[in-house]
Amino acid sequence: MNLDNRKYVIIGFFTLIGLIYFVRLFQMQVVDEQWKLRAQEISEKRRFITPPRAVMFDRNGKKVVSNKAYYNLMFIEKEITHLDTVAFGELIGMSPLEIRQRFQDIRDREGMYRRKDGKKVPNYQKGREYAFLQELTAEEISLIAPHLDRFPGFFEKVTSMRNYPYSGGANILGYLAETNRDEITEDRFYRSGDNIGKAGIEKYYEKELRGQKGVHYIVTSALNNALNKYADGKYDTTALQAPPLTLGLDIELQVYGEELMQNKLGCIVAIEPQSGEILSMVSAPSYDPNLFVGKSNISKNYPKLISDPQKPLFPRPLQAEYPPGSIFKLTQALIGMQEGVIDQNASFPCTQSMVGCHSHPTATSVARGVQMSCNPYFYYITRKIIHQGKKKNAFADAEVGLGIWADYLHSFGLGIKLDSDISGLRAGLIPTPQFYDKWYGHHRWAFSTIRSISIGQGEVKLTPLQMANLAAIMANRGWYITPHVVKSIGENGPLEQFRVKHKTMVDSKHFPSVIEGMRMAVEEGGGTARGARIPGVVVCGKTGTAQNPHGKDHSVFICFAPKDDPKIAIAVFVENSGFGGTWAAPIASLMIEKYLFGKTHDPAKEQRIMEAKLD
Repeated sequence: MNLDNRKYVIIGFFTLIGLIYFVRLFQMQVVDEQWKLRAQEISEKRRFITPPRAVMFDRNGKKVVSNKAYYNLMFIEKEITHLDTVAFGELIGMSPLEIRQRFQDIRDREGMYRRKDGKKVPNYQKGREYAFLQELTAEEISLIAPHLDRFPGFFEKVTSMRNYPYSGGANILGYLAETNRDEITEDRFYRSGDNIGKAGIEKYYEKELRGQKGVHYIVTSALNNALNKYADGKYDTTALQAPPLTLGLDIELQVYGEELMQNKLGCIVAIEPQSGEILSMVSAPSYDPNLFVGKSNISKNYPKLISDPQKPLFPRPLQAEYPPGSIFKLTQALIGMQEGVIDQNASFPCTQSMVGCHSHPTATSVARGVQMSCNPYFYYITRKIIHQGKKKNAFADAEVGLGIWADYLHSFGLGIKLDSDISGLRAGLIPTPQFYDKWYGHHRWAFSTIRSISIGQGEVKLTPLQMANLAAIMANRGWYITPHVVKSIGENGPLEQFRVKHKTMVDSKHFPSVIEGMRMAVEEGGGTARGARIPGVVVCGKTGTAQNPHGKDHSVFICFAPKDDPKIAIAVFVENSGFGGTWAAPIASLMIEKYLFGKTHDPAKEQRIMEAKLD
């Protein structure tokens, strides 16, 4: 090939390449609208439409969380041209100085971030939308919106805030607040001014509640003062509201429980045993969830509630770790029978030199021991569990025995964090050999050192949710489904982890004798829980009086009903109120009646509870 021919080949090659690039560029810019759309995305000429959050219903179809429409006045600084601050201020009721300060506050709020090269740059971007005014009513926005065409770069955006038809359940439902910079950075779904769940169900089910945003693509004129749909809305997407959540909660039972617990400190937790659904979860004192609707309400009410010495924002059912007292004896009897150190007919004298007790006849069986709540009876049982003679050395034997004991209790969901659908749960405390080794040293403790654990005192701590779950385990004769609030998401039922049965390490055959003792405690003379009796309903319960080093003893009661077809399991804990049978037991009985029948039969009992001031 001569040089002339080679020259033409090279020229032809580069001509071909150029032609290919030209055709592709023409296709991208003129023919293929997808590339146009991408260019629009890069310049962020988009309007995001946020749907209302999913509504929530209780187990009976009553709406417990709904939405109310509000409006935000949004802006994109990049699209603002020659803003007349005087005229704009007259429209929105602000001075030019206040308008300038508002812009600066928004920029400052976005903060700074450090790039990979180490340089700090603002998070604020002129091409993004931000809320200039928030939570405007329909009446307020109606005075502004018709005039926004005079102020390019500003536009209205419908939003919604929560509405609570009932005043109860704040500690369960949670609340919304504006997203912070970290939340926006972590999840690209959110933009400045969006709300996000901060507590309770709103937080745990955030992704199920928020729905799917819609996008409207727009184009602007060369002067940036006119807005039109891009491609006649061909690429717009519709905002989709998420399907409703149905809660296991009985909202009327919840409100009733909060009324019973007024002027008291403590909690009520009620569970449907077969499903693990939480029917009611009262934290006292509580607050109206409507107090946290909207930015202005949060800023006004949150400081008041957080500084309240009675701690209404503290979720006692989930985070308070109390000594369980005598309700803990149920587990000792079950473990003792499973380990074979006692049988259902075991008899022990009420030897008060071992551990204090009240006067009562000798407990000649497990059922009688539970009925009379004999402290020495369960002292002897627990000692037999801890010291089984598996090791010759007493300290080594105690180490082995306590390890076995702790494993049993962990299978009851005690001393571990239950994987519920409410954030913030604590595990309580079931002491292990490692725990006591840190306190006393290795092989320097035995049962005599830790004997208070036999009656639910000492180092043992349970949350009220765990106490209620223990009642559910008794009702189910040895198994439980993790307690949870949400019954179904749309039509799909609960999350998978709330369909799994967790079996304890105790065989079901050992439960009847303990349950009989719980029945006798309520239904027969000499029982400690006679205040929980309900005409026509066999209630099985166990009282507890938890010692409190900081003041008066706590009143504790767990139970389930009816005995042979349990519909409800419940735990009541009233701080600083004395015997479990005095306050906790009658509160539980009223809750059971209300749930089973929709009403109560004893107005005098109800009035006594309602009017009591124990805080």
